[in-house]
This record gives sequence, C-alpha cells and structure tokens, in this order.
Amino acid sequence: MRVEGDNMVPRGNATDGEVVRDTASFEQAQEQQKRLVIGYALTSKKKKSFLQPKLEVLARKKGISFVSIDQDKPLSEQGPFDVVLHKLLGNEWHNVIEDYQQKHPEVTVLDPPGAIQRIYNRQSMLQGIADLNLADCDGMICVPKQMVVLKDTSSSANEVEEAGLKFPLVAKPLLVDGTAKSHQLSLAYDRLSLADLEPPLVLQEFVNHGGVLFKVFVVGDVIRVVRRFSLPNVSNCEEDKVAGVFQFPRVSSAAASVDKTDLDPRVAELPPKPLLEGLVRELRSRLGLRLFNIDMIREHGSKDVFYVIDINYFPGYGKMPDYEQVFIDFFMSLPQAKHNKRQCVKSGIEM
Repeated sequence: MRVEGDNMVPRGNATDGEVVRDTASFEQAQEQQKRLVIGYALTSKKKKSFLQPKLEVLARKKGISFVSIDQDKPLSEQGPFDVVLHKLLGNEWHNVIEDYQQKHPEVTVLDPPGAIQRIYNRQSMLQGIADLNLADCDGMICVPKQMVVLKDTSSSANEVEEAGLKFPLVAKPLLVDGTAKSHQLSLAYDRLSLADLEPPLVLQEFVNHGGVLFKVFVVGDVIRVVRRFSLPNVSNCEEDKVAGVFQFPRVSSAAASVDKTDLDPRVAELPPKPLLEGLVRELRSRLGLRLFNIDMIREHGSKDVFYVIDINYFPGYGKMPDYEQVFIDFFMSLPQAKHNKRQCVKSGIEM
C-alpha cells in the first residue's frame, strides 16, 4: 500500500490510489534547503563599507540572506543562522559569541573571538612570524625589531638602545581597538622625541621599502594583493638633520593606490606567489582566522626580503577589487553539512 506524504497529491486524471509528487512544493523545499542565512554584527561604519549594493544583489541571486543581529536581545533567540559574521569589540560581546558557539556548534562563526583577540594587540600580533616554515617559497619573511612601552616613554631611550633598535622608529598604539586613533602612526627620529609619544605603544624599527606597501587580503583560501603608497625611504643624511616626531596619515587608503603609477618594478613588483601562499597558509593555521589582511613591505635594495608589519582582522575589503564575488564564493563554500544539520534539528529529525 502506498502512503501519501506531505509532498504527494492525487493527480486529477489518475486512477484510484495513484499519487504524484507536488513539483512546486518539492522545488520550494529544495530552495529552502539551499538558502544560506548570515547573521551579522558589525559597526555602522563596517556595515556601510562591506554590505555594498552589488554584494547584496549577488547574494540574493545565490539564495544568501544577510540578517542584522540585535545586540540588545539574546543571540540564541535570534536566527536561526548558518553563519555569524562579526566584528565588534569588548569582552562582553566576545563572551556572547563564545557561549553561542558552544550551544550552536552547527553554526559557522567568522571568526572565533579568542583568535581575533591576539591580533588586536600589537605585542602579540607578530609573534612567531619570523619562525614560520617557509622554505622553498622564493623569498624570506621577517618582522621589524620592536619593543613595547607601557608607561613612561621619556625613560625608554636606554631601553631602546639595550634592545638594539635603531632610529628612526615607527610608533604605533599597542591596542587595535577599531578607533581612528589606534591606526595613527608616528615616526620618532631621535631619543628626545620619545618623550612626545603617548603610551602604551609599540616602537618598531623603520625599514626602508621604497615607499610601497603591499596589502595582502585573505578570504578563506583566496589571496588578493593591492599596492599602496607608503613612507619614502629615510637616508642617513636625513636622520642627521631631522629631529622630533613626525605624524603621518594612514598610508593604506584606497586613494593611495599605486597601481596606475609608473614605479621602478624592483620596488613595485608583487611578492612571489609561492611566498604569499606559504605565508597565508601558515598564518591561517596558527591564527585560526579566515578573514584577515597582512601589511607587507619589501626591504629596499632587496628582491626577496619582505617584512610583515601589521595584521588586521576583517579589514576594509571594499578596497579589494571584486571583493563582492570573492565573498559570495567564500560563503557558498562553507560546509553545507552544518546547514543541513540545523534544518534537521529544527524539524526534530535525528541524523
């Protein structure tokens, strides 16, 4: 005996007991199964720069829905979500996300708060990079010498010498807290200028790099590199003549693109692909992140010696060409097993 299911209806001219599948309902169920719901918790600035109209149009075509997370309501009462995309600071929010991950292991969280926290501190951000196993990658990855100043900068001149750092020094705020101030950089030319800096901060030895910065964007397995103008080289003569602190604006903005500028190819040539792939692979594994960006420079006069000077979580992807399609492909590549599991749990079906 044949039993009529939810998607089975009698056919008008069929014989008694004959049933056929309701094609419309079946296709609707399939479409619902494919639907990907992404809950996002972003600052208003990040939302504006990331959720561009083109991204939303491409998402709709692929059955992807972006749903804003209400921070005033319990996260577990919202959704259900297949993916949670977030970039909010603070221990309270991090605790919310960690608790949600434990209760909803079927949801993909981009990215784990504990992993993100490491690169919000410039003291821990670059630790271990110089020790990465990048043999046979057509280049060398280094990090500038640096030291942390937590309190009194006026008394840190001796510590700078003891640490073997040479002037000029790049001064960066210790914590990357999402504010404009956390990205304000200064160049200190001499010992006396250290007293003008505001701690806590990181002092990083300046490396001449021909005025070009490479921003390496990472989205899952995808790598994109964009060139930006940076600080020009500092000669020994300039060091002798210049004193004090020089504050410079953010050098990685889209307006500072060098892609259409006629530069010496020895300066502007992109880092070798095998080196980038090896570096990103190692960092993805060590950091436990899928959405980040690496700021790199090439040591002036060298073809294959590069320095990593900063790592940023969920950077301004709007500066990356064709970021919309890259993210759509990335979202679609996330494990669908988790989505299927959530649907079954919702329906009360055991897997």
